[in-house]
Amino acid sequence: MPELKNRQFLDFEKPVKDLYDQIEQLSATADKTKTDMSGAIAPLYEKIEETKRAITDNLTPWQKVQLSRHPDRPYTLKYIDKMCTNFVELHGDRNVKDDKAMVGGFASLDGETVMIIGQQKGINTKMRQIRNFGMANPEGYRKALRLMKLAEKFNKPIITLIDTPGAYPGLEAEERGQGEAIARNIYEMLRLKVPVICVIIGEGASGGALGIGVGDRVFMMENTWYTVISPESCSSILWRNWDNKEKAAEQLRLTADDMLRFGLVDGVVPEPLGGAHWDYNEAAALLKQHLLPVIRELKQISPEVRCEQRIHKFGKMGFWEELPETTADQQA
Repeated sequence: MPELKNRQFLDFEKPVKDLYDQIEQLSATADKTKTDMSGAIAPLYEKIEETKRAITDNLTPWQKVQLSRHPDRPYTLKYIDKMCTNFVELHGDRNVKDDKAMVGGFASLDGETVMIIGQQKGINTKMRQIRNFGMANPEGYRKALRLMKLAEKFNKPIITLIDTPGAYPGLEAEERGQGEAIARNIYEMLRLKVPVICVIIGEGASGGALGIGVGDRVFMMENTWYTVISPESCSSILWRNWDNKEKAAEQLRLTADDMLRFGLVDGVVPEPLGGAHWDYNEAAALLKQHLLPVIRELKQISPEVRCEQRIHKFGKMGFWEELPETTADQQA
């Protein structure tokens, strides 16, 4: 986790920042005057916990979107580091190049060898540019598929960690077959003969998320979102500006609770108080204890049944209404 002096705070986290500023001032005074200030500082830490709880209990959809993008939030490689041992990163799609926005490799999860794949945004300005802000090109999705097939060959479970504002929309990505690469991944993931677990750990936007988002179980971290378009882009289409992004976030029903209610995900993974960016170790531990029993459960099911269940699971998603034939004829 970033040190307190380097920590960034969102607008609605300002009450927490003010309390930390008070603690910092009291600590500085204590050092300067050689006075014991512990009696004054301890209640402030309790107040911080209360304030975090009050904030997280009343988050709006837009605030959850902001939390999912928090610059201090852990990304894929951080979860791998905290959850796994013996991680061996594998590179390249064997066709074009190694896409740094998509990472993956074999790792040990409590003695269970798994293939873990996910988008990586980068932890500073330079790395964000190298990682293309977590927006994968076609070769990123083809690398992911290559690693999934490798896991299938050795009969190892697959875990995907989703955190992307979308697949890269550049001209060169379209020229190399962005749409085809994502569609191929969706098709192939439905047929994989090993357990597949997908977790949205940050942003889950559009086809960029779906490209590694088809699995036997799909989970969302508590302060994440999952939908076809970002609130800003939705606002720009409907209202020709970004001013209504908060309204768009509400109307899109993009939070983890909304997705669970619609039956589009299978569960919500809790985060540390205030969000995953406050405690990387706890965030990883909470996710890990959610993954292990699911892996054990899925391994008890035969590959054929798992594939059938996976196809059925995604095939029944969505809501629709059919008009009576007479009404349809009248409208025509």
